[in-house]
Amino acid sequence: MKYGLIAGNGQFPFLVVEGARKAGASLAVVAIKEETDKRIDEVADTVQWVNIGQLGKMIDFFKKEGVDKAIMAGQVKHVQIFSGAVPDMRMLRMLWNLPKRNTDSLIGGVANEMAAEGIELIDSTFFIKDQLASAGPLTRREPNEVERDNIEYGLHIASEIARLDLGQTIVVRAKACVAIEAMEGTDATIKRAGELANGKLTVVKVAKPDQDMRFDVPVIGIPTIETMAAAGATCISVTAGKTLIFDRESTVKLAEKHKIAIIGS
Repeated sequence: MKYGLIAGNGQFPFLVVEGARKAGASLAVVAIKEETDKRIDEVADTVQWVNIGQLGKMIDFFKKEGVDKAIMAGQVKHVQIFSGAVPDMRMLRMLWNLPKRNTDSLIGGVANEMAAEGIELIDSTFFIKDQLASAGPLTRREPNEVERDNIEYGLHIASEIARLDLGQTIVVRAKACVAIEAMEGTDATIKRAGELANGKLTVVKVAKPDQDMRFDVPVIGIPTIETMAAAGATCISVTAGKTLIFDRESTVKLAEKHKIAIIGS
């Protein structure tokens, strides 16, 4: 069986390539010119570069390579879709038929187009299950009473915005919502919260209540911790079993250096 990878930005695609190699799986990679790190050419066996709107070209490549199961890994910024993309006819047709254009609808539309050609989009963590957050404290320092109160307050709000497919992250201070994620992403949300409030921030990042593990899986890593430290955030809660922690050992070590608590909720 040959697997396909649709590679967005960041480290996620590289982890999938490494996980597939460890599993002895063959992987054909579609890299997005506006998003994917150019180093993907150095680690992947077969790579096809496409522009963000070239859905037909992507599907044709997978069919030529004999792919019947594909993984989507790495963010594709929503602003790219709405501002920079020049869609091909297949993408235009898909967009025209969408009832709405939020994350689930857009990526679900791509998944449906692939399924029509016999290519199944599967769980994006298929090759890297060991990098999902476990339940409970992940750092030596556990959340203190104030941080736990912020988490309890924040989980309900974060779950609601995730349910509405608006974002996955909120930042809380003294049981008040400081910042809510929209299109800008987690790190930008944390940075904005740091500009609005004077430290003592708790970050709550959640999976959707019905999280589709094929796409938009919550992710944290070293950049998240660096952004938190700069913003004065002291704790982050993530959804256990549904959040990927990239470079887990180094991420936890950096969090402990900055006295930041990480907990799987």
